[in-house]
Amino acid sequence: MRVASLLPAATEIVAAIGGACLLVAVSHECDFPVAMRALPPVTRFRLDAGLTSREIDSQMAEAKRSGVSPIELDVDALGRLRPDVLIGQSLCSVCALDGTELTRVVARLDPRPRVVTLHPHTLADVWADIAKVGDAIALPAQAAELVSALQHRIERLRSRARLTHHAPRIVVLEWLDPPYVAGHWVPELVALAGGEDVAGVRGTPSLARPWAELAALAPDLVVVALCGFDVPRARREAAQVTDPDGRALLGGHVEFLDGNAYTSRPGPRLGDAAEILADLIHG
Repeated sequence: MRVASLLPAATEIVAAIGGACLLVAVSHECDFPVAMRALPPVTRFRLDAGLTSREIDSQMAEAKRSGVSPIELDVDALGRLRPDVLIGQSLCSVCALDGTELTRVVARLDPRPRVVTLHPHTLADVWADIAKVGDAIALPAQAAELVSALQHRIERLRSRARLTHHAPRIVVLEWLDPPYVAGHWVPELVALAGGEDVAGVRGTPSLARPWAELAALAPDLVVVALCGFDVPRARREAAQVTDPDGRALLGGHVEFLDGNAYTSRPGPRLGDAAEILADLIHG
């Protein structure tokens, strides 16, 4: 079986259930496990990653209005690799090709691969997607074992959180210019870690909120976990915030987490993300 993964979370799922040897193509963002970097990337980001956050946000909005995906797929290269299974997503057009684009692409491939589309919003959805990938690449038992192990780690954190008499008020920022609070599974992770997410909403998309509104929440802790960026880039972004309310918010108790590696990828490392958040919250 030959598998092509068009998003990092899917690549990590395939590798975690023992299917790394099946992968023949990945996306330009697939960097974990490290061995995945040796596989041929069949996508690229059309925008310059060196742009400022404001510029990236503006160009992403324009791409959405125009209907032109910011992700470019090398269909010819993918066709030469002849995957039997193609794993994509329909959650975020910024992170990877969306479902509509995948449908168009697959129609051009001969033979046509089986398409597995992931669309998680909650941790339960992520567990279901892991099972879906396992079924698609004939590793269902290994997928079930991974889900069980992740759920065990999550339950241990949940048990610890129940012993916490006071849940600190947490704001998790996924973007800084403009400010976005993390949604989807992140508020769940915060709760499991023993905190109370006072800005994001479980199971809903990340949301832009004004600095003044966020500062008024008076959180005990702000976690900066930027989508697509590592900690050094996140620190630089935070240092460049000039809004007075933003400066006030970021002048309090702030911790940084590698959002690109952990909170933004709905895959196996969400277990790590929950444990890291617990350490940041309870220090």
